[in-house]
Amino acid sequence: MPNPARAFAAAVARTAVAVLAVVCGACAAPGASTADAALAAAVRSRPIVLLGEIHDNAGQHALRARALGALLAGGARPAILMEQFDRERQADIDRVLARPDATADDVIAAAAPARAGWEWAYYKPLIALALRYRLPLVAVNVSRDDARRAIRDGLPALGFDGEVPADIAAAQAADIEAGHCGAIDRPTAGRMVAAQEARDQFMARQLAAHASGGAVLLAGNGHVRRDVGVPRWLPTAVRERSVSIGLLEPDSDMAGAFDVAITTPAQPRPDPCEAFRAASAP
Repeated sequence: MPNPARAFAAAVARTAVAVLAVVCGACAAPGASTADAALAAAVRSRPIVLLGEIHDNAGQHALRARALGALLAGGARPAILMEQFDRERQADIDRVLARPDATADDVIAAAAPARAGWEWAYYKPLIALALRYRLPLVAVNVSRDDARRAIRDGLPALGFDGEVPADIAAAQAADIEAGHCGAIDRPTAGRMVAAQEARDQFMARQLAAHASGGAVLLAGNGHVRRDVGVPRWLPTAVRERSVSIGLLEPDSDMAGAFDVAITTPAQPRPDPCEAFRAASAP
């Protein structure tokens, strides 16, 4: 897949000129009305929306549901692409969507029967909107088994592009190392990049496949980053019709990685590195 740096830089520049940017960064988190208005404007700004999240931030999920609801009420009918479902479950999702009485719980039970790994209460309102408006609901995650295969055998073994640009690989490895609280070394993190890239490339393929009717990708902030995430794998014509939106917390330094960055209040949570420290303690 072509990813020339010059074309990418030009595409980013064109997007930056045309797209509303609400970057709060280190400033105080905006009130609900400000965040709602900013996100509502952002999701309307392009037909292809890459909408990020911090997975455990309840306020961000509610904000996204309100923005998506308003977009659909205004007449948009995009496909909804969800990181929360593995691509192998697409047939299960389609069978449920064909039922006129299907509920969000029915979709989750069919497509994620173990109900593991996600706080499904956050995603039910989004799935319910897809059902209400009869929208395509697309599974875009790569399973753990396939992710492990990508690490073991390489991206081409799964039909993905193994020529990952050096800046993407370096940034992803650093993020993986930090995300594991230093419990893994950089070479190990470098090998794990293949799993992230398999997911990013598959998400990009599905966005391109649904681009003609509009699409909204619901995924973690790391996936929707324009500098090293899914947008880098989009065809140029699709990327130019897209907007990447990061939903951040006040301590984030990632605002510049998105077309639009909106800072929300932080979600109270325990120290995520405590488990790593406990596991490595003598």
